[in-house]
Amino acid sequence: MSVYKRGEVWWYRFVWEGREIRLSSKQGNKRVAEQIEAAHKTRLAKGEVGILEKRNSPTLQEFSEGEFRKFIEGRFSSKPATISHYSAGVKTLCSISAMAKKRLDEITASDVTAYVERLRAQDYEVSSMNRKLAVLLRIFRLAMEWERVQKPMPRVSLLPGENRRERVLTLDEEERYLGAARAIGGAIVEAYENAKSGIRATIRGEVPIPPKDPQLLYHLALVLVDCGLRPEEAYRLRFDEEREGALYIQFGKTASARRIVPVSSRVKAILDWRREQFGDGPWVFPATTATGHINQSSLKKQHKKACVMASVEVFVPYTFRHTRLTRWAECMDPYTLAYLAGHSDFATTKRYVHPQADTIRAAIEKAEEAQTRHKIRHSINSSGLAGDSSESAIQ
Repeated sequence: MSVYKRGEVWWYRFVWEGREIRLSSKQGNKRVAEQIEAAHKTRLAKGEVGILEKRNSPTLQEFSEGEFRKFIEGRFSSKPATISHYSAGVKTLCSISAMAKKRLDEITASDVTAYVERLRAQDYEVSSMNRKLAVLLRIFRLAMEWERVQKPMPRVSLLPGENRRERVLTLDEEERYLGAARAIGGAIVEAYENAKSGIRATIRGEVPIPPKDPQLLYHLALVLVDCGLRPEEAYRLRFDEEREGALYIQFGKTASARRIVPVSSRVKAILDWRREQFGDGPWVFPATTATGHINQSSLKKQHKKACVMASVEVFVPYTFRHTRLTRWAECMDPYTLAYLAGHSDFATTKRYVHPQADTIRAAIEKAEEAQTRHKIRHSINSSGLAGDSSESAIQ
């Protein structure tokens, strides 16, 4: 040991790979100073052979609400819906899961199982539980990628039995819903007209507030069911994205979301009307929200009311898109459908193709007809006619 005393404190000095190490032990006891020197040499030796000292990993809550949240907000800064999705997953994870208080290195597969049971106990649907598990899976992957843990994280698997959004509205259901949506808008206007001649207006002098956009639900539903847009794409639709009778979608869920979607005559009429009414702003469907346009909760109550009025089972707005894509699939090839839908994975497009019995029968008959023509040509060739023609051509 090479310790020496300077004043009341012991120092140590040694050379490691040609580099002098001289430090104070900050101790007045020689024995303790020698132990500190030995520990310093041990740490250097471990580093030389690739052995790293164990670091304390952050808790799941610290990592999720800190580094993970910052990464999500930076990575998806232009996608508020995605940020909201991950934020909701982190909030649920930290509020109901006991493993949120554990360090990442201490989490086991049983903790993940307990989290799933807590979600199931709170009556989450399988699809909702899978969204929460997808967030947990990404947290675990980033923790390992960023080396915040020194061992593999537990495996997270999505649950089977998830119901896909495959409901298709019939033409009658669509007509009844649109009629109900239009009636709701008309009722709003009627209520305003009645208020102008009511007691508050005539006697008390109170001026009723005119409705800014009474037919918002009706107009949005038409855009969704005629153009097959994702609800988020319709919510943030801009006036500069509509030109020459088509919608030029610039941003969406995937890179393939950038596409041109022709509009129907009734959607064109709606967009022209809304441009006259709200053309001073960028949004086709403006609202008093943080983003300046409507979002998923803007028409939630009106949508449910329209379903009840139309005697239609309550459905999510995405059903409009699935309905349109399913109808398109009956009259166009899958590649065109994938383009209009904005799909990056062709396997996703296949979910919208629902072959009908007559379509299948027509395809089989067409294949049988082609096979019959092939057999006839083969019979002619085997009779020698084709051979004679070949010999004549050679001569």
